[in-house]
Amino acid sequence: MISSFVPKPTRLHITHQDRISYGLIVLWILSMISLPIARWILGDSIIPISVNLSAVLQATAVISILLPQWGIKRTSITFLLVAIITWGAELIGSTTGFPFGEYEYTAVLQPQIAHVPLLIPIAWFMMLAPSWAVAQVIIGKNRSTWLRRGLFILVSAVAITAWDLFLDPQMVNWGFWVWENPYGYFGIPWINYFGWILTAAVVTLVTQPKTVRVAPLLVIYGTVWFLQSFGQFFFWNQPGPAIVGFFAMGSLLFLTLYKLNHRNKA
Repeated sequence: MISSFVPKPTRLHITHQDRISYGLIVLWILSMISLPIARWILGDSIIPISVNLSAVLQATAVISILLPQWGIKRTSITFLLVAIITWGAELIGSTTGFPFGEYEYTAVLQPQIAHVPLLIPIAWFMMLAPSWAVAQVIIGKNRSTWLRRGLFILVSAVAITAWDLFLDPQMVNWGFWVWENPYGYFGIPWINYFGWILTAAVVTLVTQPKTVRVAPLLVIYGTVWFLQSFGQFFFWNQPGPAIVGFFAMGSLLFLTLYKLNHRNKA
């Protein structure tokens, strides 16, 4: 009699698409953690190759996560819009100094179009989707009012900009781009972060992303947070950006997890 009152455990249903997505995430993680080893064996010349490979794997994983919900048409249009807008923003930024400040790309990252590496739009896309997942949990799925839509856009923009607190100092250190006036945040002008928030907000406003699958995208966001914190502190000799990024990106991640946990208990 007592056993009849004990709830049976719910069996987790993992689809074929889930296996593909998490398999790609595992490959991406392996490519990330292998970089210090590859650099130790092959030297600094392997860094751009490894960064390109990791970005393509991460973006592919994100696409595989979005496809089941959005379909190929919506996913393709979103990817193209993100790529076009962010490439355009980087072209304008590196040419005019607006909205990021005055900088230019070196020849290290290849291939390039108009001196903007093709990796850059891919990098925007691969972290915008996880940032949308963060905003979806914090703000909620319902974006029926202008206020909630605006908050979703703002939180998304802040979530991806928090990543750049890691990214920009590291990429400059690797020689991917240079700033004309290297001052502010570990050699990065503060206006750069205004540019990131503005660009991310414009992209999110234009693409109007639908509801996303939260779990795998949060795995990506959390993995980036952990690997950047650990790697920059212990391997890349950048403890300052590692600590700041740890708290900035980490605070958003833990707020997201708190919201999820609170929602599940309700």
